[in-house]
Amino acid sequence: MSQTVTCTILFADLRGSTSLYESLGNAEAATVVTHSVAVVARIMEGQGGRVIKTLGDGLMAMFPHPAGAVRAAEEVHDSLERVMGSARPSRSPVMRVQIAMAHGEVIEVAGDCFGDAVNVSARLLDHAGDNETLITSQTLAVLAPDVRERFRRLERLHLRGRVEPVEVWRFESKRSGPDPMSTMFGDTAPTTVPEGIRLVCEGVSRIHTVRNLPVIIGRSHEAAYCLDDSRVSRVHARIEWHSGNFQLTDLSSNGTYVRFGRQSEVVTLRRGACTLHGRGLICLGVSPNIINAPTVSFEVLRFDDTDPLPL
Repeated sequence: MSQTVTCTILFADLRGSTSLYESLGNAEAATVVTHSVAVVARIMEGQGGRVIKTLGDGLMAMFPHPAGAVRAAEEVHDSLERVMGSARPSRSPVMRVQIAMAHGEVIEVAGDCFGDAVNVSARLLDHAGDNETLITSQTLAVLAPDVRERFRRLERLHLRGRVEPVEVWRFESKRSGPDPMSTMFGDTAPTTVPEGIRLVCEGVSRIHTVRNLPVIIGRSHEAAYCLDDSRVSRVHARIEWHSGNFQLTDLSSNGTYVRFGRQSEVVTLRRGACTLHGRGLICLGVSPNIINAPTVSFEVLRFDDTDPLPL
């Protein structure tokens, strides 16, 4: 027998398991992945959720209210870091978790769930970056005011199979301390706060401040910077203001590549993020070394300096 209920549907996905299998071997990697998924499931149930099904490296859970789902998401991010730190060698690849949730009516049939909230949550998961939790406006609306304050609006996304775009919000962790992105790849954090970022794409140059971020780069005509190239995903990457820096997050299938200044080294992002500093080149889908690669140039600015040099 089926019944209609109003609830929050949460999808969680562990990414990076492929590299883990290559590094640790099948037996050890399978143990780490299985243990990690089990930890996620226990957290969901501990916060009042019910695991509907496991999906390879992830799961689907159902909560009567989004407050429990938000608590579970935060605990998952913290717990997975501890699990990975104790279960893997220090130089092995790191798994990351992506979480998405949507609130609304669903139909329960034989222990499974169907409906718009299920579809939206599943497709929203594709847009989550490493260790991110994304929710819809409908989910945000039923949270307590103090919890809503911990979410930051991103943008309206076109999800596969839906005509109308969905407004998306990202959960901000309470964890304090320096932004790990500021020292990624051996870079030191800037001593002054950047005030703007210039982006140049296909001859069009714009300067963005904190107030008109985030911006989306991709193949979709809804993107702020649209590159009509088959190697570029519809929603390929996002640039936003995060922890006092301009942060680039890859949301694509083929990855995003960043070259800073005149350095020959290229930073590869696959559902990951890095802080943008100085000037450089963002390449979508392929390495900057490829001829005719789709690219966006960037320059981080301070407006009280002299006029920036042209890119």
